[in-house]
Amino acid sequence: MISSLVVLLLFLAIIAFLYSSVGHGGASGYLAVMAIMGVAPAIMKPSALVMNLAVSLFSFIGFYRAGHFKFNLFWPFALASVPLAYLGGTMTLADSLYKKILALCILISIFRLIFQFRNEKEEIKPISISAGLLSGGAIGLLSGMIGIGGGIVLSPLMLLMRWATLKQTAAVSALFIFVNSLSGLYGQIQKGGIQVTDNFQWAVAATILGGLLGSYYGSQKFNVPTLRYLLALGLVIASAKLIFT
Repeated sequence: MISSLVVLLLFLAIIAFLYSSVGHGGASGYLAVMAIMGVAPAIMKPSALVMNLAVSLFSFIGFYRAGHFKFNLFWPFALASVPLAYLGGTMTLADSLYKKILALCILISIFRLIFQFRNEKEEIKPISISAGLLSGGAIGLLSGMIGIGGGIVLSPLMLLMRWATLKQTAAVSALFIFVNSLSGLYGQIQKGGIQVTDNFQWAVAATILGGLLGSYYGSQKFNVPTLRYLLALGLVIASAKLIFT
């Protein structure tokens, strides 16, 4: 029992480290680990959101202090996402549908981990307010429904549309994840309370430690491609489990 708990905490810390290094809270990774261990969705969602809150906050602080945060990139997404994340948090999905949507989001996170956007010299395009509101609202609703912060969807979108550089995207995503996780968690509480896993405080502590280290190294241009590929492999296994079970 103790050895399995240690392994779980180690995986959570590694996930928090890797995700926070690119401005993410790691909810998709935490959910993947809990899915492999057979944790019920009712417990998975709030647990992942609480861990997401801590890690994304530390990640944002790291990138903000390094000078990468741009408020004009953040507010159009957040304005629509926060109320819709709350709405999504009040919704209850059937377990089978929940697992399929979560698997899709995990696959997106795999793409984000493997495909590195390296060209910082590409021309950055200004984002229109309507595009920010529309995409932010859609991502917010999805994040509230399944218990993620939405960064795994927002980051690839911002980079593919060339709305921001890699570091700017990480900074914006980190704060976006924080406010969405907070809103989605509040929606779940309003719906009738939340359930968390046993040894929950240790899980939060492990993710905080990993998040602190990841945000520091990530904001200082630290790169860990091999570990990210290994994490991506683990997420592939988790998504396959969700799709076929």
